[in-house]
Amino acid sequence: MVRVDDEKTAPAADLGSEHDFDSVQDVIARFGETGYIIDERLATTVFLQTRLDKPVLLEGPAGVGKTELAKALAQVTGRRLLRLQCYEGQDETKALYEWDYGKQLLYTQVLKEKIGQLVADAESLGEAVDRISAQESVFFSERFLAPRPLLEAIRSPEPVVLLVDEVDRADEALEAVLLELLGENQVSVPEIGTFSATVRPYVVLTSNNTRDLSAALKRRCLHNFLGYPTADRELEIVVSKQTGLAETLAAQLVDVVRGLRDLDLRKSPSISETVDWARTLAVLGATELTPKLLNDTVSVVVKYDKDVTKATSVIPGLVDPNAVIDEHTHGHHHGHGSHTHGDHTHGPGHHHDHDHHDDAGPSGQAIRAAKDTPGRDGDNYYGGSAGARSSPAVASPRKSSFARGFGPKKSTSSAGD
Repeated sequence: MVRVDDEKTAPAADLGSEHDFDSVQDVIARFGETGYIIDERLATTVFLQTRLDKPVLLEGPAGVGKTELAKALAQVTGRRLLRLQCYEGQDETKALYEWDYGKQLLYTQVLKEKIGQLVADAESLGEAVDRISAQESVFFSERFLAPRPLLEAIRSPEPVVLLVDEVDRADEALEAVLLELLGENQVSVPEIGTFSATVRPYVVLTSNNTRDLSAALKRRCLHNFLGYPTADRELEIVVSKQTGLAETLAAQLVDVVRGLRDLDLRKSPSISETVDWARTLAVLGATELTPKLLNDTVSVVVKYDKDVTKATSVIPGLVDPNAVIDEHTHGHHHGHGSHTHGDHTHGPGHHHDHDHHDDAGPSGQAIRAAKDTPGRDGDNYYGGSAGARSSPAVASPRKSSFARGFGPKKSTSSAGD
């Protein structure tokens, strides 16, 4: 750590001559040894981070492996992991540093006698105040400075990985605080001066894209979007986690999860939840995936009541595309012409007293979109289908493809877990 007073110029950081990775393929191989399946595009970003000494910003839906990448990077490189978990209302005192007021007060009490001697012969109150003010540096020094993750990463004499997790949850004011660290690897403390890193940390920022980040922050970072992977890569991830579920059943489970992601859910199942579901089924001793078993355990991957209703109604069709699903499990929509309910027909203006979860209130996608519309990644970002936002059709008794039965498949990207 090099401390530089405001009037002085910070010396260049000692970056050293050794590199943590020899090539992109070396990144892939070493991450694989830790159980993190990383594709070439993401591995290239990590390799460039270590060579260019630039922070990495990872954006994408929750549960696709953004946080785990930072943990794996620390494990692979042998660096200590420092984590700043962001939240709404967070300010710089929780992210950078704060003063240890309790310790300052204790020292004031201990040194009360010395303070009395210092002002004993002062001829006026003003002179006494001036004498005490001249000693402020004693109480505003590194001795009383309580570093938080950002400052600790800069001051650390050993290499670290700094994880700024879910930066989109924090207020924009924290982004401004981050700019100095991300751009210059230094942090300013007004009462002391500027701290500049001697060993630059690897900085990884993650965002679930709940709001747009500033252009200034993005400009300072290497950027990568982590989406849901292909079926083959997701199966590879599940198998690598050694869940205990047979690979053939894991392949079926991955197909079911991908089918659930095509529904208009408030929160689509993540990769980590696919792994959790596989472990759950293994613990239950599953030898085949039956609709009943999957419906009994679907809450492992679906977290909202309305989503559970939608998921359980289509799981039989996901397990067996030829299955006939009871139309009443899907519910029905109102206000779109007449329809039949039981043995009687209603007109377009008829209302029911039944509790239809699918139609109650705005969808999760609509709520998120209302918060911040510029720069979004499309309607299918949170797992909805890329086409019309309608409920999935009831599976037909005739043989049909999954895409025909439950809406168009989303495009997927091959991202690591």
